[in-house]
Amino acid sequence: MARVTVRAHPRARRTRVAGRMGSAWKLDLASPPLDGKANEECIRFFAQLAGVPRAKVRIATGLASRVKAIEVEGIRQEDLERLLQAQSPDAAYPSQSRK
Repeated sequence: MARVTVRAHPRARRTRVAGRMGSAWKLDLASPPLDGKANEECIRFFAQLAGVPRAKVRIATGLASRVKAIEVEGIRQEDLERLLQAQSPDAAYPSQSRK
């Protein structure tokens, strides 16, 4: 099981990984934070990214917060981190540090 920390940014233009913020990944979510829609979008995003069913993804902490701990069954920690890094805009410019 893999576990990552994300800082969610609901009502973004599109759902995507927007980079790193310290030890957390910044995740833009197109859905609004109403009626759990942003949480559902977060789960859908990680299930699709990891190639697992949505039932294998859960928000361990932070259901009502922007900072969330996401657990994904069926994928190793290193593999999930690699997939997130590949989706990040930082991956396009590996030699430059973003501030």
